Amino acid sequence: METKYLSGFGNHFSTEARPGALPADQNSPQKAPHGLYPEQLSGSAFTAPRHTNLYSWLYRIRPSVQHKPFVPLKDLTAKTFFKPQHINPNQMRWNPLKDSSVPQDFVEGIRTVCGAGSALEQRGLSAHLYSFSKDMGSRYFMNADGDFLLVPQKGSLHVKTEMGLIEMEPGEIAVIPRGMKFQINPLKGDLCTGYIGENFGAPFRLPDLGPIGANGLAHRRHFLTPVAAFEDLEGKFELIGKFAGELWSAEMGHSPLDVVAWHGNYAPYKYDLRKFNTINTVSYDHPDPSIFTVLTSPSDTPGIANVDFAIFPPRWMVGEHTFRPPYFHRNCMSEYMGLIYGEYDAKTAGGFVPGGGSLHNFYSAHGPDVDAFEKASHVDLKPHKIEATMAFMFECRSPYMVTDFAMEKDFLQSDYQDCWQGFKKYFK
Repeated sequence: METKYLSGFGNHFSTEARPGALPADQNSPQKAPHGLYPEQLSGSAFTAPRHTNLYSWLYRIRPSVQHKPFVPLKDLTAKTFFKPQHINPNQMRWNPLKDSSVPQDFVEGIRTVCGAGSALEQRGLSAHLYSFSKDMGSRYFMNADGDFLLVPQKGSLHVKTEMGLIEMEPGEIAVIPRGMKFQINPLKGDLCTGYIGENFGAPFRLPDLGPIGANGLAHRRHFLTPVAAFEDLEGKFELIGKFAGELWSAEMGHSPLDVVAWHGNYAPYKYDLRKFNTINTVSYDHPDPSIFTVLTSPSDTPGIANVDFAIFPPRWMVGEHTFRPPYFHRNCMSEYMGLIYGEYDAKTAGGFVPGGGSLHNFYSAHGPDVDAFEKASHVDLKPHKIEATMAFMFECRSPYMVTDFAMEKDFLQSDYQDCWQGFKKYFK
């Protein structure tokens, strides 16, 4: 089945996999075309203001309610979605996940590192890693807790959703809204590793541009939403649902990806990070990292995000009389960082590697390591382009709690603070 996309962020789309499947006028006529069942999927309250109201009408072969009762999956919950429950003021850095000796699918391959807030509070984000090499087969997933922001690091993904198909590779991201059924498989049968930001707060949107104007950062036309595609399959299928941090299983007699047509603005989407229009200084000083924001989840406090998703892509460095790498700082926001590929310009002494991660919690001091500081302090400040790199950050207003899994030996780097211990005293 060919993968096709619709362009634009937050648009109201109409798409059908069978001609005439979309009703001409009414959303829910007495009898829908082709014997389909109309069903509305809402991503916001019915009464949300028009510019934040999220919903889609789905026209499906069977209604979603047609499944057997959910039963708890306590063993799978304990293996994958660990509970963030420990505060740690230390700067923390992790190695990549070790490859599993047993083939596992996407759901089995998730491991939680840290998190803030929860679905019950409707705020915060959990940072997960994934590593899998097996198809999900007759198993499907639905997350009622939050949106999944997928950040592949190795291996291309074939994402099958109720509303169509998405193919993605490292350097791209995808967002699957909460409540949507989907399946994620390796596109080429290879090992797939990467990151997940599970957003419990307001849905991601594009940040306001203010004085930047109309054309900076991520452009809405580069966001791609799938066209309608469906599975008309009968047999024994399993739907795994995530509710308030717990996994549940329901048996179904058909594939849940049976939406033949849909229209609305609540849909999955993907974005190529390499199309980000980076804004940077052309005079002096290192700008704040907020200029690298791709998506934001607003909070109820103006100017303070629930979560920002920012990237640090290839870019020119031209600032004069300036320390060019990220400056030393302490921040009221908490920062979980990951590296998709390349080298991060503030950590040139090693340790921060693709597939790994770091956490600098609220007001935890951080900045360039000794190697990066010495090089940047003495380099000839000619225009220089940082190339072949892509780091990202989940920045949250709340402190991240870490899981027991995050503290395991050989995963947590116990010597992370050593990268700052060699600073010399130059003051006279």
